[in-house]
Amino acid sequence: MPATSFTPVASAAGGALIGLAAVLLMALKGRIAGVSGIASRLLPPYEDREFAGRLAFVAGLVAAPGLVWLVSGRLPEQTIEAGMPVLVVGGLLVGFGSVWGNGCTSGHGVCGLSRLSVRSLVATVTFMATAALTVFIVRHWG
Repeated sequence: MPATSFTPVASAAGGALIGLAAVLLMALKGRIAGVSGIASRLLPPYEDREFAGRLAFVAGLVAAPGLVWLVSGRLPEQTIEAGMPVLVVGGLLVGFGSVWGNGCTSGHGVCGLSRLSVRSLVATVTFMATAALTVFIVRHWG
């Protein structure tokens, strides 16, 4: 397994943009920027009054690499070493966890913690502990 890159400037900029998006969505729409909730509400039954905004939010997430390419002249480097079966199982587990945890890392970790939500604190600690355990297992026993 390759070493993990240390990218403090890019990471800080990405975190600042996520925080800015969360603040703007709360300030302008009174909504939490929980990506799993926003994306899941694009599926039927539709809520007509919010559908366009949700679609624009998700489209912005998908279009971000294209914006990086326009600004820098190159796409962000992305390496995925896992095969398709692992990606499918991982995606299903993330989806299940988002439903079971009633939110995702953006909703609980960014927005919930900033609102001092105890439920979000428990969810975020659970997310992070599971992530750390998964990395440990994959790197040392995988």
